[in-house]
Amino acid sequence: MSLFKEIVTKAVIGKGKKYFKDNYSISVENVPTTILGCWVINHKFKGYKTNDKIGVSGSYDVNIWYSYDNDSKTAVVNKNISYNDLFNVKLKDTADLSSDTDIIVRTLKQPSCSSVNIDNKNITFDIEKELGVEIVGETKVKISIEEDEEPWDEIEDELTKQDEEEIDKVNDDFIK
Repeated sequence: MSLFKEIVTKAVIGKGKKYFKDNYSISVENVPTTILGCWVINHKFKGYKTNDKIGVSGSYDVNIWYSYDNDSKTAVVNKNISYNDLFNVKLKDTADLSSDTDIIVRTLKQPSCSSVNIDNKNITFDIEKELGVEIVGETKVKISIEEDEEPWDEIEDELTKQDEEEIDKVNDDFIK
């Protein structure tokens, strides 16, 4: 006969990922001739709860290296980009977002520059990133238990015939 017990534990009660592609523009002092490179660095982010959604706020720096004056000079322009993205994360059947939960955010694809274009004194660029969110909260797990304990196995010493003969040869008067 089996019985059931409930165990209350912390587990992942919701999980999801989202891909983002955002377009930005930055103006520069000189008219660019060629884009030489684009780097995204210093990505920082944090997850939070807001009503029935999960939010992720973060920022990163974009550095664009370009040439101007007919490719005779170069310059680097930087821009700090802040974002605040909302997720609709599906929760498991019995999960409750209003209880004590932890939000874990992971970068599945680091922010990177996918395209850069020159438009007079402006540089337009696309940044792609993918974020994953896990919601960890309390949940109940049912397990089956058995009342009957399994029988114990009998453990026998492995005593050989030779060991028994040596034990019989022991001198009982060894102390005298």
